[in-house]
Amino acid sequence: MSDLPIHDRDFRGYGGSPPAIRWPGDARLAVSVVVNVEEGAELSIGMGDERNEAVYEVVEEVRGARDLCMESHFEYGTRAGWPRIRDLLRRYGVAATLNANGRALALSPWLAREAVADGHEVAAHGWRWETHAHMTEEEERRTIARAVAAIRDAAGTAPVGWHTRSATSVNTRRLLVEHGGFLYDSNAYNDDLPYLVAVGGGEHVVLPYAFDTNDMRFQRGGGFVFADDFARYCIDAFDRLYEEGAGAPRMLSIGLHLRIIGRPGRIAGLERVLAHAASRPGTWFARRDAIARHWLEQAGARPRTTALD
Repeated sequence: MSDLPIHDRDFRGYGGSPPAIRWPGDARLAVSVVVNVEEGAELSIGMGDERNEAVYEVVEEVRGARDLCMESHFEYGTRAGWPRIRDLLRRYGVAATLNANGRALALSPWLAREAVADGHEVAAHGWRWETHAHMTEEEERRTIARAVAAIRDAAGTAPVGWHTRSATSVNTRRLLVEHGGFLYDSNAYNDDLPYLVAVGGGEHVVLPYAFDTNDMRFQRGGGFVFADDFARYCIDAFDRLYEEGAGAPRMLSIGLHLRIIGRPGRIAGLERVLAHAASRPGTWFARRDAIARHWLEQAGARPRTTALD
């Protein structure tokens, strides 16, 4: 008899036999470019928050006073990083998903308007750039509603996707479904494919995200230093998944941040990745809402696992 605790974790997934689903146009690989918009949503005493954010180009927390250095590092993302990233996405015809904090777009609504005009999706990244792990159910419910309202005001439509900074609470997925309007969330890191979960009597799509094919690794201890570090790693991931995509569906998530990859010494890494992927026939640059809808339509009526509720 096992002495393991009762749990709802799924270590098997598709077991090496994913559904026989093909991407639109019989593409070999769905490439999801996710642009995180967090500028102004970082914890900041200057914004009335309880403390300052400690993770940016350096790791340092100023306590008990406004941190003008940290604030200016985040401001770089909207002032200089977004125009560079936007230009590359337009040049290579990439439809991306903006993973945006509500407070960030409340401060920079013009950025949401530009993204929508370019054909990008605007998804929700919470109200502030913060974890939800320790929130009470009522606090989290209010936070979700506040984020949705701010994004709807800035982008013109409510988000259908959600991604909490790192750790959700055990209630997050259920609260998203109860709020209504959410098709998918990206709060999982456990697969190279979407999957369905049962939540509230219906089906909800989970689109796993990735921290390895992500420019966050330029920050301290992450392993990326030069633009080519990012490019080589993401291209290697692309090539492996592209090869596997000949016989089974595959998805690659590439995570970007305005204030990180948008720096002049790093942006060339993103350009190399986009050029490489765009040169391969059968690459589907897709918004996450498009991937989720396609998977939900094609995957059948029976969910693969259950959600925390």
